[in-house]
Amino acid sequence: AAGVRQAENELGGVECEVHFPPKGLADQKSILETLLAKGIKGIAVSPIDADGQTKFLNEVAEQTKLITHDADAPKSDRLVYIGTDNYKAGRALGQLVKEAIPDGGEVMIFVGRLEQLNARQRRQGVIDELLNRGHQTLGQVKFDEVAKEFKGDKYTVLDTRTDNFDKAKAKANAEDAITKYKNLACMVGLFAYNPPACIDAIREAGKLDQIKVCGFDEQESFLQAIKDGHAHGTISQQPWNYGYNSVKLLKSIMDGDTSAIPANRFIDVGYKVITKANIDEFWAEKKKMAELGAKK
Repeated sequence: AAGVRQAENELGGVECEVHFPPKGLADQKSILETLLAKGIKGIAVSPIDADGQTKFLNEVAEQTKLITHDADAPKSDRLVYIGTDNYKAGRALGQLVKEAIPDGGEVMIFVGRLEQLNARQRRQGVIDELLNRGHQTLGQVKFDEVAKEFKGDKYTVLDTRTDNFDKAKAKANAEDAITKYKNLACMVGLFAYNPPACIDAIREAGKLDQIKVCGFDEQESFLQAIKDGHAHGTISQQPWNYGYNSVKLLKSIMDGDTSAIPANRFIDVGYKVITKANIDEFWAEKKKMAELGAKK
């Protein structure tokens, strides 16, 4: 939202709406249908189910300028994807885990759902990094099965738990893992609310000094945990860049300029690795963007 408002202010003559589907897939479809009925000129969407939504997204693309950001639907007719190489970012998260538990150990992965392509890519990046596998190319990533343990020379990925965006379930998953795996060394959260849920479960179990946490995104409580030394680090995609670049590109497309769309139809905005060493600088930037996003 902050990036959208920033672009809106800079460009002039552009009116933007920001929508969040509180109940997931059905809400997202309903929102998009309403926008199309209003005659919206351009849409940037983060698909919740890349494969399952392809047909519908193609229908949207027939009626407006459609791009994806944050999460992609590569089989759809979207014009371009603005986001992060989530596989590469997953490997960076795996490197954080290696820093957090350099002697090795047992690791658990937590995520909302694996239907989203970015979730699968992040998970695979973590696993490949911890098992010291070769790097895969985005768009050609081969995904490991979910219900399986992966054992490397130093690190063992015990399991991947999903919660379908249910925050209570996310915490329950973390609690169950702590109870079930007595030697659990690190919890890895792939969606914004997963790492804080892990921290809460660890705190209540009295194991803040025993189990490390690494994750994605930049929820306030998780940033505080990093600052306090209760979590090791996070990968931030600086989501305000999605909003900013999406509005800017859609405006150019509507003005007849498509030169910014690369041949591979992927604009990589990168990511930042956040640890205690740079948490204050990053948090100040995040707060500044949040204030901007709150302005209408």
